[in-house]
Amino acid sequence: MDIQIRPANTDDANAIRDIFREVIQDGTSYVFAADTPDKAIHTYWFAPETKTFVAEDRGWVLGMYKLMPAFPGHGSHLATASFMVAPGQQRRGIGTRLAEHCLIEAKKAGFRAMLFPYIISTNEGSVSLWRKIGFTTIGTVPGGFNHSELGFVDTYIMFRTLEDIPD
Repeated sequence: MDIQIRPANTDDANAIRDIFREVIQDGTSYVFAADTPDKAIHTYWFAPETKTFVAEDRGWVLGMYKLMPAFPGHGSHLATASFMVAPGQQRRGIGTRLAEHCLIEAKKAGFRAMLFPYIISTNEGSVSLWRKIGFTTIGTVPGGFNHSELGFVDTYIMFRTLEDIPD
């Protein structure tokens, strides 16, 4: 496996859409409905204020993340991000590589910290990854996500400063 992480471009749009659809289809890890229109998916990943990156191996996109300000104006020093790894590629370290890359890119872009306002508590892989790379849970929204199998489950608000990330 020779994974490279690079900025996404419009040639990646179909692969990004396909991974997005695979990830959201079961309704267990993202808020999006399975019938989210292609245009909405494209806008989500390629909005003007976002920087989108893909992890690829020999030309195959395996996962992606987008980095953006969490808020405008006086809150724009906080970054947020969204990550997806193709289901068949999970548990191979790709999410960790994307997350570590994101921290570096966020610091380079001038962000002071990262805020994830909506991490689904039952998404154990995601929660474990964020904790492993220094995020702490600063809040819980009881019943914040309507899980397709479990009903209403909590969501977490997670936070991490970027002070320890090298310039």
